[in-house]
Amino acid sequence: MVTVTAPTPEADGHTVSPDAGALVVDGRSGKVGVVMGHVGPYVQLRPPRDGREWDVPPEDVRLPTPTEELSAKVAVANRRWGR
Repeated sequence: MVTVTAPTPEADGHTVSPDAGALVVDGRSGKVGVVMGHVGPYVQLRPPRDGREWDVPPEDVRLPTPTEELSAKVAVANRRWGR
């Protein structure tokens, strides 16, 4: 199951990165990804259907729109069913 955790600003204005497993969007490219972890200052994302990870600065990570979230979940379900 993919959970959604919003990046939240701390009191000093910096962004707290989402937890592993969160479904987010790379604001630079518009690609939806699942947070796999954090390396240095970057959030590592992987496509929901599997694939190569990529790094994103935490300030460029955002929550998916309902349409983006549904599309990602359908892609995962289709892969599970071999479509």
